[in-house]
Amino acid sequence: MYDFDKIIDRKNTGSEKHDFAKEYGVPENALPLWVADMDFTVPKEVTDALVKRMEHGIFGYTDVKPDGKYFEALSTWMKERHNWQVKPEWLVKTPGVVFAIAMAIQAFTKPGDAILIQEPVYHPFARTVRLNGRKLVENSLVNNSGHYEIDFDTFEKQIKENNVKLFVFCSPHNPVGRVWKKEELQKVAEICLKHNVFVVSDEIHNDFIYPGNTHTVFSTLGEEIAENCMVCTAPSKTFNVPGFQCSNIFITDQKRRQLLEERITACALGEINIAGLTACEAAYRYGGAWLDELLKYLHANVDFVRDYLKKNIPEIKMIYPEGTYLLWLDFRSLNLPQNELVKRLLNDCGLWFNDGSIFGSGGTGFMRVNIASPKSVIEEAMRRLSRIAN
Repeated sequence: MYDFDKIIDRKNTGSEKHDFAKEYGVPENALPLWVADMDFTVPKEVTDALVKRMEHGIFGYTDVKPDGKYFEALSTWMKERHNWQVKPEWLVKTPGVVFAIAMAIQAFTKPGDAILIQEPVYHPFARTVRLNGRKLVENSLVNNSGHYEIDFDTFEKQIKENNVKLFVFCSPHNPVGRVWKKEELQKVAEICLKHNVFVVSDEIHNDFIYPGNTHTVFSTLGEEIAENCMVCTAPSKTFNVPGFQCSNIFITDQKRRQLLEERITACALGEINIAGLTACEAAYRYGGAWLDELLKYLHANVDFVRDYLKKNIPEIKMIYPEGTYLLWLDFRSLNLPQNELVKRLLNDCGLWFNDGSIFGSGGTGFMRVNIASPKSVIEEAMRRLSRIAN
């Protein structure tokens, strides 16, 4: 029903993924499998909704009513896909999840306060903490034979020793692909409650869950836990619309929600653009069948890479993902310095991956690979990758 095999030329569209090799110092012929957007067109219903709205011809100041069609589509999606009943008053719309995290840091902590992240993790977390003048505390995930886990004793110890005020949590985890089990989330929540640590749960990849795994929304763990967290969601990854800059942030606690809204107002960035609102509503209202087919396609890409590596390049190990469309590949057995590994992938293989070291401690020797592309592109990437072992 949906043609995910179709190759779509994204050159000369302003695509950061495809048009900026020169600016990043990357060979022009390098195959880009780095930044986390997809090489698939959005559901037709999203395009149709955007065209209809654009044809209206008037684009004045625009918002959505708290209990209107926008929230209806959003809340129905969360209920049906995540067993999460959200309320209109919990919602704060922002131009992006990273922006929301930055606003939370400013609203809920003071300069010099300690903020904890779990590395290796999405690299803007650390940058945002540092640029806002807060103390970064790095709690390293444990790589247990290719399965990443939380060392809860160390997690709690670092919170106590550093008087941590806020925890930025990645769930599902980017880049290691973990979909945290409910009991793991419960332990995290209990430790944070015990030590008065507010949790900012980045759940932007919540719709990319592979068979055998279940995503649990952090705030569904209990009423007290819900009051102590902020859940960040967006249609941007799920439906490939990050360019529209529309995110949906949920905060149950009224006082904290007000603090966040005040901080956003102070930055004069409280309004979402018309296209973002239109695309988000249409995606959540009509995009379910498209996403279901996409998940099957992505899962097949994951299995293809796993099987190819095992058969042809066994030196490279794939951390099998439980969610997301990002692969975490382990190159450590090649015994190459990180800068040499990056150079060889770019120059000898013609592959543009994300350098694992940018994700913090534990990332050296790894690469993050985006497999949200037609299978033929992934096949070509694996053929090129075979050159690394020669």
